[in-house]
Amino acid sequence: MYLSFPAYTAVSLLFLLSSPVSARASQFSKYAPIQNERHSKILAVQQEQLQQQIPQKRSNHAYLTDATTPFSVNGSALPEIDFDIGESYAGSMPIGNSTTDSLFFWFVPTANPSAGDEIVIWLNGGPGCSSLDGFFHENGPVNWASGTYRPVRNTYSWSNLTNVVWIDQPISTGFSTGNATATNENTVASQFLGFWRNFVDTFELKGRKIYVTGESYAGMYSPYIASAMIQHNDTEYYNVKGLMVYDPSIGHDGVISQAPALSFVNQNRNFFPLNDTINAQIKNISKTCGLDTFMDTAMTFPPKGPLPPPPSTYDEVYDYENCDIYDTIFNAIFEINPCFNIYQLGQQCPLLWDSLGFPYSYDQFYLPQGYAQPYFNRTDVKKAIHAPLDVNWQFCLPGLENPIVGGESDTSPPSGLTGGPLQQVIEHTNNVVIGHGTLDFVLFANGILATLQNLTWNGVQGFSEYPSQPFYVPYHDHPMESMSGAGIYGSWTSERGLTFVLTELAGHFLPQGAPSAAYRHLEFLLGRIGNLSEVSPFTTQPGYEQPRGVLNN
Repeated sequence: MYLSFPAYTAVSLLFLLSSPVSARASQFSKYAPIQNERHSKILAVQQEQLQQQIPQKRSNHAYLTDATTPFSVNGSALPEIDFDIGESYAGSMPIGNSTTDSLFFWFVPTANPSAGDEIVIWLNGGPGCSSLDGFFHENGPVNWASGTYRPVRNTYSWSNLTNVVWIDQPISTGFSTGNATATNENTVASQFLGFWRNFVDTFELKGRKIYVTGESYAGMYSPYIASAMIQHNDTEYYNVKGLMVYDPSIGHDGVISQAPALSFVNQNRNFFPLNDTINAQIKNISKTCGLDTFMDTAMTFPPKGPLPPPPSTYDEVYDYENCDIYDTIFNAIFEINPCFNIYQLGQQCPLLWDSLGFPYSYDQFYLPQGYAQPYFNRTDVKKAIHAPLDVNWQFCLPGLENPIVGGESDTSPPSGLTGGPLQQVIEHTNNVVIGHGTLDFVLFANGILATLQNLTWNGVQGFSEYPSQPFYVPYHDHPMESMSGAGIYGSWTSERGLTFVLTELAGHFLPQGAPSAAYRHLEFLLGRIGNLSEVSPFTTQPGYEQPRGVLNN
């Protein structure tokens, strides 16, 4: 979900109740990176190993057939990109037998021998935001981050681990065209499955293990789509083996946006230097509107029973005049820091320009003078990836009202309620990961945890303990232009097929803020590692030495 710059939005949020900033800082300093001297002694050997261990571009195109040739992308001829991304396929695929409705995809096969029988689906959220954001900013083979000069090769591309396809959906999102008739997630899922069956047939992917992943409003899309696949009981086309969603919209607005707001501000005071008047106002709102009481109950581990009704839901009228704590904070912080980044705490002015025209609101896209349009709206780029030339590509559909759900609000209940699609996917796969960036001001981690504490799966309600096991990201080699951290990177818990992982230094777009952490999450989802505390190198860098005693074990 992407928040509008003016404050009046019904956004889904979450919050993080992790250790204090000072404690987290000391933890990171305790496990500092490997010393330069030691690193230099093994670097030459490792560089040679990496050439053999990291999946390389195929010498031929394994998926190139008569059926796929129209989608084949020349990986060395993408505008502005001065390296070859290797084999990939992009274009529009019909939904079922439709002659008018189609979804746009970009499929990047892997050379990793461990991934021969699997494929990962990636979906961005919004609703109405293009998954090419994920491709270009987060977990694709190319990374052109905001404020940077040129695109670079992404060391942490998920295509190094497995076959990945980024898909614009529902209809009207990105390059996906047709009649936007969906008013609920069941219709969205049905349309997606119509596309998916054609995609599987075209690329001869029958029987593949499917892992559905995404972020933000994909917390609605992904569980509904995965659940619809499961209900077909057809492993040739819909062999779902896992689900992973980041900073997801899975609960009621009052639980994931309003209730955790005060505690989030208190945990991140350095980013919220609010005056005494505002501090007193938000404290009073949280108390008198029942938000404090609700969160005290919701954050009890294990839960003592079903939670009381939330302070608000999408189906009720919320007392915004008196109880809108989120927008009160939102308006106040933008007066202090007009370049405040709701997606990743810590940004100050000036605004960073972005090759995709990053939306600081639904109607306000920032492109610096001299950069006329987003990268994917260029005609030469559209031709290179077989995109429809007549589509005015936008990062996100403009306006709070957009056509992807028939111009109306999504009428489906949140995915994370008991009896809903998230529960169904957990119980079918016993392999669901929910990750959350601790610097996200769009969706609050404790709001998601509160939702999960009211969810029953595999016969038991909620988690028995707060996420406390250390999340370890391996030390690894990387070029300077594509760097990311290592060591203790947050905390996690896992019970009865559901894993929740808090990720430090990441915001709303987790694979963008902490790409090495997301890479590790995917290794876990795919079953390449045993758990998120495992001290072992990335499976694509098996020879890289890890420090001893990092977890005191």
